[in-house]
Amino acid sequence: MSLMIPYESLKILNRPFEEKFKSKFADFLNKGWYILGEEVAQFEQEFAAYHQENYVAGVANGLDALILSLQCCKFQKGDEVIVPSNTYIATILAIIQCGLTPVLVEPDSHTYNIDPALIPAAITPKTVAIMVVHLYGQCCDMDPILELAKQHELKVIEDCAQAHGAKYKGKLAGTFGDFGAFSFYPTKNLGALGDAGAILCQTESDYQKIRQLRNYGSEKKYHNGVIGYNSRLDELQASFLRVKLPHLDEINTHKRKLAAIYTEHLNADFIKPKLDPDYYNVYHIYNILHPERDQLKQYLIENQIGTEVHYPVAPQDQGALKDVLQHFDYPVSAKIHQQTLSLPCSFAHTEEDIFRVTEVMNKFHLK
Repeated sequence: MSLMIPYESLKILNRPFEEKFKSKFADFLNKGWYILGEEVAQFEQEFAAYHQENYVAGVANGLDALILSLQCCKFQKGDEVIVPSNTYIATILAIIQCGLTPVLVEPDSHTYNIDPALIPAAITPKTVAIMVVHLYGQCCDMDPILELAKQHELKVIEDCAQAHGAKYKGKLAGTFGDFGAFSFYPTKNLGALGDAGAILCQTESDYQKIRQLRNYGSEKKYHNGVIGYNSRLDELQASFLRVKLPHLDEINTHKRKLAAIYTEHLNADFIKPKLDPDYYNVYHIYNILHPERDQLKQYLIENQIGTEVHYPVAPQDQGALKDVLQHFDYPVSAKIHQQTLSLPCSFAHTEEDIFRVTEVMNKFHLK
């Protein structure tokens, strides 16, 4: 029997970095400085430099990155934030936890990212921001979104949790809007060994506000100027991220090479991600659509291939949000949630793994 190809193996993924991790951990113990120290400051500088920007603030996780970005804007309770109808629940939770109202807009059926053509109809006098989500590793169509934001004087917050190193017309995700919110959850293209996040800010004043908000609202120890949070990037996780950041482009290149195998060799039974020269897709997730998704998933399990579903339940169908969201029909989103399947496409996988997956998948209807 063939060995199992898991959807992801963090142990294999992080194996090339283990010795440096151990060295960083030894340094961490020797320094005895655990919170907001040199490693966080260095990572913030290096992550900013990677994006050719000036201001990055490390926070505890990706959800907090979204929340603090919204809080920095000082919106009023009940103000509306436009968000894609097929996003992960964290994006919507951030809006709700800030006392704001999420307004769902359908994604484009080809990119699965928010459809700029549908945004104008969702804008009302209470709209204050557009929260774009660069889903699966591909940037949104930012030019028309930024034009709409300028026209209506709206803030733009980018959820970049799945788009480390992704580009739109040569420009990196996180550098378009007022804030770029990043998660470094272990499975991300740039993943920590625990929870971690960061916010890329466009102005020094916003950067200073975020630094204050993340640390109990304090600019000076024991002096709290605003209502803040405890959301600090862990010193140890920052040190691990510093080990992996120089390899982010290598990780992305590898994932793109694996994705190219799927794109070229999977047959027409599967709806594959669209290719467009304006987009540099880093394939945090390589997803396909298939009307028999659940049967396909079981078939692959029987053939020793692991998959995931991102995501099986649409936001408006989540029990937690049933009394919060406006319940309209979102047919594009519904189709994605019903048919999407995420295939193995990791720094831990080999080209041989992916060729085997494609061979098995192409026999699905021959079983």
